[in-house]
Amino acid sequence: MATKIRLKRIGAKKNPAYRVVVADSRSPRDGRFIEEIGYYQPIADPVVIKIDEEKALYWLSKGAQATDTVRGLLKKAGIWEKRQSRTEIEEAVSE
Repeated sequence: MATKIRLKRIGAKKNPAYRVVVADSRSPRDGRFIEEIGYYQPIADPVVIKIDEEKALYWLSKGAQATDTVRGLLKKAGIWEKRQSRTEIEEAVSE
């Protein structure tokens, strides 16, 4: 099963809000998901990005692929760089 970390749209018309979820890549955008790991509110002032770091790193380590938008959110939250450093440490330890 190929998993993706992607956005699930919630909110009213012209007032979007998103949940960051881990889902099977074959599931529809707003359909079934495995786990909710955060949320994103682009309309709020300032923009709200709340992602559970431990869950995100766990799913990335298990091979889940982040979409381009979610990858940008993870970079803004500082989680993407931690993933990079964690994989470098694991590679160094395994050698």
